[in-house]
Amino acid sequence: MYCENQVSLSRKATSLAWLLAFILLILSGVMYRVAASRLKLAPSPLPISLSAFPSKVGNWVGSEISIATTTKEYMQNHFADDFLSRRYVNSATKAWADVYIVYCTSRPGGILGHRPRVCYPGNGWIHDSTELAQVMSRSGRKIPCLIHRFHKPSPRHDQIVVLNFYILSGQITVDENDFLGPLNRKLNIGGDQTRYVSQIQISSVLENSVRKVAGTMTDLILNFFPDENGEVKASEYTYSR
Repeated sequence: MYCENQVSLSRKATSLAWLLAFILLILSGVMYRVAASRLKLAPSPLPISLSAFPSKVGNWVGSEISIATTTKEYMQNHFADDFLSRRYVNSATKAWADVYIVYCTSRPGGILGHRPRVCYPGNGWIHDSTELAQVMSRSGRKIPCLIHRFHKPSPRHDQIVVLNFYILSGQITVDENDFLGPLNRKLNIGGDQTRYVSQIQISSVLENSVRKVAGTMTDLILNFFPDENGEVKASEYTYSR
């Protein structure tokens, strides 16, 4: 009987210990989220701001696209440490494509809210299809990307093609699961510049236009972001933001 009581007490103690550990885990998660929501980190800019990205690349000439103040404030408060928003028009063919780049290092995982299949339907677009594709950069590098197609409902019937990929700490990826982990959801309080997620999104009415712009500009875009060793190759450009 004594042994049975001891075993029973031991089991109860073990169960209680597991329960307390579980409660502490939940409480620590809640406390972290509360602290993270209250903590406002100052933006951590790139060594060379995206505003220094050239407005002329080959035959493509860019002009700034204004972003609504409320959208800009939301981006800065939630995930954007630097961004670029321009329309590039080809001087020879008059084709155009909008180039949108966001750099997020203060809280890398915060960029998830701006995924095309979340953002576009949230603004009234209907998703038609998504396919895995590939474009060739000027240097011959094969760039994986996702090509999304959307349309606006009647009576507008507008259509748009969106080419999208990410740069995760120097590596190109199209898989959003790569930065869904707990590390990327945490605030980058230490300011580690090798820990970031950048989104490259190129959109137009024609798939050929987004492919052309991606192939022409991707090598240059990559040079603005730290590689695996934290090196930024776009040293010939000046910081202007």
